[in-house]
Amino acid sequence: MVAGSALAGSSKGTSALDDPAKMKPFYTDSGMKTMVSNDAFARAWKALTPEDQTAMRTACADEVKNANPTNTHPEFCSSVKLIGGS
Repeated sequence: MVAGSALAGSSKGTSALDDPAKMKPFYTDSGMKTMVSNDAFARAWKALTPEDQTAMRTACADEVKNANPTNTHPEFCSSVKLIGGS
């Protein structure tokens, strides 16, 4: 049986939230520190495949369940939840 967190990761075993190609549209800067506007976030989210959306939702849920100082996507995950991606 495969755990949800395993499904959320890429083939390298990292979180779906650690894929720069998928995360870049959600940020205004190359260092991915500043989020885009809520409208731009919603457009970028809708542009993802359903599989990528599911992987990101799962990764966010895992971060919430395992909250610690190393969680690096709280603002992104809050935005996902706001647009109905909880």
